Amino acid sequence: MKPARFDYARPASLGEAVALLGTRGTVVKCLAGGQSLGPMLNLRLVQPDLLVDITRIPELTRVEEDGDGVLLGACTTHAAIEDGRVPDVTGGVLPAVAQGIAYRAVRSRGTIGGSLAHADPAADWITCLTALGAEIVVHGPSGRRELAVAEFMRGGFETALEADEILEAVRVPRLGAGARWGYYKVNRKPGEFAHAIGAVLHDPERGVCRAVAGATESRPIVIEDASRLVARSDRAAVVELLREGGLGADAYSLQIHAVALERAIRTLS
Repeated sequence: MKPARFDYARPASLGEAVALLGTRGTVVKCLAGGQSLGPMLNLRLVQPDLLVDITRIPELTRVEEDGDGVLLGACTTHAAIEDGRVPDVTGGVLPAVAQGIAYRAVRSRGTIGGSLAHADPAADWITCLTALGAEIVVHGPSGRRELAVAEFMRGGFETALEADEILEAVRVPRLGAGARWGYYKVNRKPGEFAHAIGAVLHDPERGVCRAVAGATESRPIVIEDASRLVARSDRAAVVELLREGGLGADAYSLQIHAVALERAIRTLS
């Protein structure tokens, strides 16, 4: 199939893009890497009146590092992170996770902001960045606002973005010198969508010991105090915490997510 007819615009600034997103009576979609939106357009799962190409906006490709972390523009590609073309303040977490996203062709076009805005529960960045305690920078008619990645995703394919707002950047905190992390993804074969994701971060310098279960049916399940699990990985304890987090009573779902989280904990490095 081919997309339904739509108008196309390529704004040169964030302000122009936001104005286009606020066009009344019009269904508007942003195009960044297009690795999720493209197939959806072809299958006519989405039929926008206007497609706004944001790939030429300088603010969305900027990268700024300081003592607290790094700001990655929303159009930073997975491949740029994988290849080390942007600063890594996480001791290897970002490149390792980027390397496991789909296939190289997808990573060369797909963007960190596009992945977050698409809000697919099975995507890697929403789980990884929640575990890291990253923040989203959103730009709208009233200016900029920031919110935690954990608060950005409201549900499956649902975010805190208003119709006239655009995801501008992601702010990733710098991890402490003694930070350890683990990440484990369950999928049929490399490159396919995850059935379960486990992520854990133990950063004593910043007082963080957080575990996250991703690829659920909705937003990731966050265990803010995972110190007991890190000290002694216990399958029964993991299952109980996931159940308390609202994963549900389905035995298979509980077990597969518990396995992913347990293995992430065991691979802390």
